[in-house]
Amino acid sequence: MITLRLAEDRGHADHGWLNANHTFSFANYFDPKHMGFRSLRVLNDDRIAPSRGFGAHAHRDMEIITYMLEGKLAHKDNMGQARTLTTNMIQAMSAGTGVIHSEFNGSASEPCHLLQIWIEPSVQDVKPAYQEFAYDPQEKQGRFRLIAGPDRNPKEPAAFIYQDAYTYAAVLKPDQPLERPIAEGRHAWVHCAEGNIVLNGHAMKAGDGASISDERALQISGAGTGGEFLVFDLA
Repeated sequence: MITLRLAEDRGHADHGWLNANHTFSFANYFDPKHMGFRSLRVLNDDRIAPSRGFGAHAHRDMEIITYMLEGKLAHKDNMGQARTLTTNMIQAMSAGTGVIHSEFNGSASEPCHLLQIWIEPSVQDVKPAYQEFAYDPQEKQGRFRLIAGPDRNPKEPAAFIYQDAYTYAAVLKPDQPLERPIAEGRHAWVHCAEGNIVLNGHAMKAGDGASISDERALQISGAGTGGEFLVFDLA
């Protein structure tokens, strides 16, 4: 079963400095029908104005992944990290017992576009941890590039998270196909980040998402001028 979550049906907040779309309930947006999917709790599509951002705030007991689409993101936290993320970089934090951080557009003139992803952990009160890595954009061309999962020693750099959930990124050219089996009893969420794709016969544009259950495989192809998307493989 595939259920589409269209971009225009998401929650939306325009704060001037922040234009955010919420796939699931978040902050002042609440919809009891969209509280998350399996362990995937938050999927925010954020655009941050130059030199603006989120002041210091706290999180705990959540796996937080930042997927950069455009621009720079300046990060500081109470673990001593002061970093600047750019496109083709992944940041992940295990908030655990508690972390305080700030996130600002690292440019005074250019926009910043990112996806913020929260995954509920399988264990609580772990020691907070910060991870980041860069990758060649060619690594996600025409293939599923793992960016986060529960494996501590993956075959290629990927963030470790405390949950049986795998996050992959991929970019497809027009009509370029890509297939991934879904193990029995597992589920998936697909988010089209940019461009257009077709998922098992369903057309998806930027911002669209889809929950997948009781399907044997994902069959995805690029549409229009092609598309970039994330796949969450969930228990």
